[in-house]
Order: sequence, then structure tokens, then C-alpha cells
Amino acid sequence: MRKALKIIGIIVLVLIIGIFILLKFLGSRPAAPANYMQDTETGGSIEAKYMAAGGYEVSAYEEPVLQGFSKYTIYYPAELETTDEKYPVIVVCNGSGTPISKYLSIPEHFASWGFIVIGTEEEYDWSGFSAEMCIRHLQKLNDNEKIGENENVFYQKVDFDNVGVVGHSQGGVGVLNAVTEQKHADIYKTAVSLSPTNKELAHNLEWDYDAALVDIPILLIAGAGGGDDWVVTGEQLQDIYSDIDSGKVMLRRKDTPHNETLYTANGYVTAWFMWHLKGDEEAAKAFIGDTPEIFVNSLYQDQYANLTGQ
Repeated sequence: MRKALKIIGIIVLVLIIGIFILLKFLGSRPAAPANYMQDTETGGSIEAKYMAAGGYEVSAYEEPVLQGFSKYTIYYPAELETTDEKYPVIVVCNGSGTPISKYLSIPEHFASWGFIVIGTEEEYDWSGFSAEMCIRHLQKLNDNEKIGENENVFYQKVDFDNVGVVGHSQGGVGVLNAVTEQKHADIYKTAVSLSPTNKELAHNLEWDYDAALVDIPILLIAGAGGGDDWVVTGEQLQDIYSDIDSGKVMLRRKDTPHNETLYTANGYVTAWFMWHLKGDEEAAKAFIGDTPEIFVNSLYQDQYANLTGQ
């Protein structure tokens, strides 16, 4: 009997060690592959164009901060350092346990299209607080010629008239709260919420949000098929979409697991920001016109749009 219990104990210990090693391995993996832009299938010319890298060389900047989210990470067009132009902004809200350092290929991609992109190491971003602090930090950078003893390349370079926010999963909830509940909610011109946690689950986790308060154009994207997106099903995403009275678009990418919605729809995410923050008329054709591309792209389903609001 003792021998059997000993054997069972050893088996349990091995299983625990195995699970620990697996979780350690999964936690060390990037949330978005470095080459996702090349490897992700696209189903339309507009999606393909904006899934590819843009025409700007990209630089990166980090600044530590005395907050739980550790530091700010900023990707930006390298030419910013030598021009007098202002650049539009994309703020990033992280998913659960997924600091921006786990998907740097995404802010780098956005920056290659001419955006200042800022995020943090926050792992619990449902409230939009991290996004709020990113806005405050950008205001500090924009208003000061020097940070400490160092020259500040962002001085007078931030276009606060064109600011967007994007987030995935818990970060999708963070987007909704950033644009409705935080002090600088009215600074945002547009938003993208990727696979936002469904309302019931969010409530049970005490991540409450009210999509009915959204008053800017917003793009909602989730995964479909293969067991559905377990964080937000099609019906649950439709429920969030129905709550919103501002301009809105919803679509679901076929055969796409929850975690992969972080990057697989980035062609349309980039096009959305190019349209709303840079006035790109070609990007707009993905969503408006006689035949918007999202409605004829065979990689997507459950497409809805009301860009005039209700």
C-alpha cells in the first residue's frame, strides 16, 4: 500500500513539474509571431496592403516608471527625430498576462505606417488605467524639451487630435473603459476592441464596462469557428455591438482561435486607424463604399456595419 502511494506521489509530482515547465514555456513565447505580417493569410487587396509593413523606418524608446506596469514602451517613425511634423497616436491595452513586450511586432507594424505607438507591461488592463497613464505620459513628452538631462525627441511631435486605442481580450475591455471611464476618455478619436471579454464573464471577474457609453467610431473583431472564440462568442459580440450607438463595425475571422485574433486581423486594424487617424481614403474602402472589402472577404463572417450611429 505504501509503495503504491509512493508511486502515485511520484506520478503526481512529475505531472506538476511537467505542467510548470509547460506554463513556463508558454509564458516565454511571444504572443504575436515576429513574422505574422508575412505568414497571415489575407483575403482582399486592402487587407493585404495594410497587413504588410508600411513605408516608415521604425525606432523604439523605453522609459521606466514607478507604477505596477513597470515601463512605457514607444515605437515611432524614425524620421520623427529630425522633422517638425506631428504624428498620430495608437495606445495599446494588453490582454491578460500579456505585456506589450510579448508582442512587439504589433506596435512596430503600426509605427511603420506612421504612428506613435505606446504601451506598458500591465498584465491586468481591464480598467483602461494603463491607457490613461500612456496619454498622460505622452502629454509630458510633448510638453517638455528635455526629460531630465536628456533631449526629448517627442517634444511638440504628438498629434493629440488623432489618437486611437486598441486592445485584445481583457485589453479589449480596457479599450471600452479607456474611451468611456478614464479622465482623458474624450481624447480618443476612434477605437478597436479585439475579442473583448463577454459581458457576463467580465462582470463575474469584476471587469465591468458599458459599451452603450462609447461615442466614437469603433471596430469589433473576434474569432469564429473551431469551437468559437471562448472569450466572446458571435452572439456575445453581437450583444456588445448592439449596445453601441456610435459608428461601429463588427466582423469575425473564420477558423481563428482567441489568442490569434491579437494579430491575424491586423490588416483591417491598421486600415481602420489609417482611415480614422490619417484620412486614408483607400483604407476607408475596406469599410465603406458600394462594396466594402470586409463584406466580400471570404476569411470573415458575421460582418455588420453602421457607421452613421443610431
